[in-house]
Amino acid sequence: MDEKMERVVELFGAVAPLLWQGTGVTLQIAALSLLLGMAIGLPAGIARVYGPRWLQQATGTYVVLVQGTPLLIQLFLVYYGLPDLGLTLGRLEAAFLTLGLNSGAYQAEYLRGALQAVPVGQMTAARALGMSQGQAVRSIVLPQALRLVLPAWSNEVVAMLKYTAVVFLIAVPDLMGQAKILASRYFAPIPIYLIVAVFYIVLVGITYGVLRQLERRLRVPGLTGEPT
Repeated sequence: MDEKMERVVELFGAVAPLLWQGTGVTLQIAALSLLLGMAIGLPAGIARVYGPRWLQQATGTYVVLVQGTPLLIQLFLVYYGLPDLGLTLGRLEAAFLTLGLNSGAYQAEYLRGALQAVPVGQMTAARALGMSQGQAVRSIVLPQALRLVLPAWSNEVVAMLKYTAVVFLIAVPDLMGQAKILASRYFAPIPIYLIVAVFYIVLVGITYGVLRQLERRLRVPGLTGEPT
């Protein structure tokens, strides 16, 4: 048993530098993809609730297409399919775009639900005060919806850290990509993938804890019906 532990410790020391590099790439992909998803999901979610009928249908189609197809297919279509249309992306750019478009669809739905959860009386009162619909959404409804959506959005952040693992299939040197290289180099796939699993568990655990703290800090008593 001691000898096995020594081998694991020795292996960890050998593979850790590359795994840390891969972790940095994973965090970069997750962060930029979430930001792109937010840039897409915020207006799309608002359009789903308050936009004209044609825009609601267009954003609804986008959401259905993204949520109805596997992420792996989306990645291959972006990386291998776009060059046929004259647009060639690098590995990282394809990863950002694919994960960002995927996240945007889910974030749009989270926001749509949060907007619809804000009592209708809020909009009615704002319009009665002379606000336009756009002003009421921007100043009254949206700030409340952003607080309500935080728990669901937190789940998206945690999920994104794990979704990034798929990009190793297009040779992105993320955490999983480095694990594949190291598993072939050291002929020890099981120990290395177990080490990588621990890396993911730590990343997810830290992210989850930070987001729970953020939720508590931003919670407004009574906004979601809980006791004040």
